[in-house]
Amino acid sequence: MSDIVYLKYEDLGDMLKVIIYSSQSMLGVVPMLYHINQGGRHVLFIQTGAVGNSTVHYVVQEAKPAKKFIQLKRLTGDYSYVDSLGSDAQSLYVPVLGLDRSTLEFPFLK
Repeated sequence: MSDIVYLKYEDLGDMLKVIIYSSQSMLGVVPMLYHINQGGRHVLFIQTGAVGNSTVHYVVQEAKPAKKFIQLKRLTGDYSYVDSLGSDAQSLYVPVLGLDRSTLEFPFLK
């Protein structure tokens, strides 16, 4: 049986720091960023951890993400929504992947 831990962030900037930290680890793995409309609420989330034990980091927002990518500055953690991949070597370009359905049930949305 898998155990899932949910961490709800106050804002997207704090959650995106998990992506920066993950990208600097020895494995250099960048978690995927997902968007889903669940119960009329816009949830952005990433999943970290190994099979059988994972952590879901999420934030609830008022509106759907404006664009398909987030440009995330590695050094400052500043971010902005952009239309496409850029050429700034100091940034990570994180796609916002839209989900139609998920088996995850986010706490505090009910």
